[in-house]
Amino acid sequence: YGDIPADLLERVEDVVLNRRPDATERLLEVAASVRGTDKKKDEDAEKWRALPVRERLMHALVHGIDANVIEDTEEARLAAERPIHVIEGPLMDGMNVVGDLFGSGKMFLPQVVKSARVMKKAVAHLIPYIEAEKSLSGGIQTNGKIVVATVKGDVHDIGKNIVGVVLQCNNFEVIDLGVMVSCEKILETARREQADFIGLSGLITPSLDEMVHVAKEMQRQSFVVPLLIGGATTSPAHTSVKIEPQYRSPVVYVKDASRAVGVCQTLTQPAQRAAFIAKVGEEHERRREQHAAKKVKTPEVSLPRARANRRAIDWAAYAPVAPRVPGVQRFDDYPLSELLGYIDWMPFFNAWEFAGKFPNILTDPVVGEAASNLYADARRMLKSLIAERWLQVRAVVGLFPANAVADDVEIYSDERRTQLLTTLNFLRQQKGKPEGQPHECLADYVAPRASGVGDYFGAFAVTAGVGIEQHVARFERAHDDYSAILLKALADRLAEAAAEHFHERVRRELWGYAAAETLTNEQLVREEYHGIRPAPGYPACPDHTEKQKLWQLLDPERNAGIRLTDSFAMYPTAAVSGWYIAHPQSRYFALGKIDRDQVEDYARRKGWTLAEAQRWLSPSLGYDA
Repeated sequence: YGDIPADLLERVEDVVLNRRPDATERLLEVAASVRGTDKKKDEDAEKWRALPVRERLMHALVHGIDANVIEDTEEARLAAERPIHVIEGPLMDGMNVVGDLFGSGKMFLPQVVKSARVMKKAVAHLIPYIEAEKSLSGGIQTNGKIVVATVKGDVHDIGKNIVGVVLQCNNFEVIDLGVMVSCEKILETARREQADFIGLSGLITPSLDEMVHVAKEMQRQSFVVPLLIGGATTSPAHTSVKIEPQYRSPVVYVKDASRAVGVCQTLTQPAQRAAFIAKVGEEHERRREQHAAKKVKTPEVSLPRARANRRAIDWAAYAPVAPRVPGVQRFDDYPLSELLGYIDWMPFFNAWEFAGKFPNILTDPVVGEAASNLYADARRMLKSLIAERWLQVRAVVGLFPANAVADDVEIYSDERRTQLLTTLNFLRQQKGKPEGQPHECLADYVAPRASGVGDYFGAFAVTAGVGIEQHVARFERAHDDYSAILLKALADRLAEAAAEHFHERVRRELWGYAAAETLTNEQLVREEYHGIRPAPGYPACPDHTEKQKLWQLLDPERNAGIRLTDSFAMYPTAAVSGWYIAHPQSRYFALGKIDRDQVEDYARRKGWTLAEAQRWLSPSLGYDA
């Protein structure tokens, strides 16, 4: 955007914004004058190579071109008095331009990460020369040092990695400790490195409790550095109500990568720091007051009443289809090419902080070019990873005899239903409902044992992440964060595609209750099929610990190479697991808030104390525990 000549930009904007009646004619005048210039496109694209080396480096950084960066950096080093002057001069100048363009919305995350790749390769070339001068430790001046980590028990790090890269682009030193990092390691590293900030990230709900624990420990150990909180399950309200009261120094919720830079820059400026901290403190206090005063959608129906209003299904009129392939089936090294038609691309763009719908986003007037370039890079990498077998897809599927008992589902090993394998515990909605709407529970969609109808239930776990570590490490060794993040995001998409593909195979072949089904990928994304595949930890069944029973039934660690962390996150990260329910009336729903009577009942069914139940169900509690 910044490269468009001013006269052309004015005329284009006149058309786009409908600013004057003759806008079209004025744009056509310019269009006529540039006809035929595409023949010189390649020539013009290479003109920047004739610029002085300082300008070449800045151009490469702004445009994310790494093809000639080593030779240009070496030329700049030979011309400089000291190698560090190359970093402090053209490289920092170029990254400042990148930071300004990103901050003003004229560059987007994929472009910024490409710029970081250029910067890292240039710096890596210079480091040996700087070390040879013995001036590395005192030479490079940064805006500050931040230790970032995905907290203990959690394995998701794409968002954290993007935040780290964007901060590095703005001259912050980032020490990324990776995933599943203990509180002790985070704080010990921050103290040893004399960090200016600590950043915590997490995706699964148990991570929220771990963040509270880290904040308490920071206070106990007399830390004073700002604590930054981010990740999919975090929120301004949780940060204000649960985390900030545990730590007397600044605690700041950071929604995404674009906010992280502004927060850190403001906290490093003495003139702005005090006012910013005061403002953040006021916002925390306001949110706590709102939280205390607001009428939460608390449970309005007792558990007995909710159970009496369960989903009404005429089981006498229902004949469950017995699985064609019962028991546990494992799939090793499943062909990646089989999954391409099942990819839902929109979450891929969301990971890079693009909003909109696919494929419309590719022609969006604002982000279309950046999104199209990202999509082209993704398709190229997808081609390589399939041809060169970078990743291995593994899956395990189990289909079992089952019946519901109240809000539980019993899973049996035999058709006579005499050998109990495990009992799955589900939760029921307790929110107020209009007349005629049921209070739902997943167990409602499985035939009750008392009905005499023999029903079935399925479980699955899939991953597309086996083997990813060596390729991520390869990219990181080459200082190529862009490709490393791209690969992780693609692996996530392939894992979701595998979940979609195997669910279709289950419906049509392995279970066979919808053998004649023919749906397009768009229909699959819209979930127009019969049956559902809810996942432990998600809205209909938010208790992550139920994955233990899924692992007991399928042994995904042995059968698919997927293990659980102590917070029940799956590793490799590109993994999906859940249940299969076949009844045609089954649907996805959100549990909402539940009351103490159900939590006590659930604790009894699980063999937990009330405190354990409240800990694992904390996001669903409709009362103050």
